[in-house]
Amino acid sequence: MTSQSQGIHQLLHAEKRAKDKLEEAKKRKEKRLKQAKEEAMAEIDQYRMQKEKEFRLTQSKVMGSQSNLSEEIEEQTQGKIKELSGSYNKYMESVLKQLLNIVCDVKPEIHVNYRATN
Repeated sequence: MTSQSQGIHQLLHAEKRAKDKLEEAKKRKEKRLKQAKEEAMAEIDQYRMQKEKEFRLTQSKVMGSQSNLSEEIEEQTQGKIKELSGSYNKYMESVLKQLLNIVCDVKPEIHVNYRATN
């Protein structure tokens, strides 16, 4: 009986050691998963910061070129306005003279479709 109780005691002791090892392995696994999650989050944050930096750089290039384009378009528009104003001032007098001559110098003549009725 003693050998049986001793055997049972050894089995219980072995079972307890196995249970402790399992719990220890679970704790190590949980710890490792938590550590892996933290590492992944750090890596994700680093990647996000890198992509945001690249985005800001690209955005500043595009926005910078857009502001240059708007300035360039504004300059072209002002140049065109000056050109058209100069052209207007240059030809205004002669166009008005031509228009007044056409309106004031009336030459009465019979229309081509007029038929004399007798």
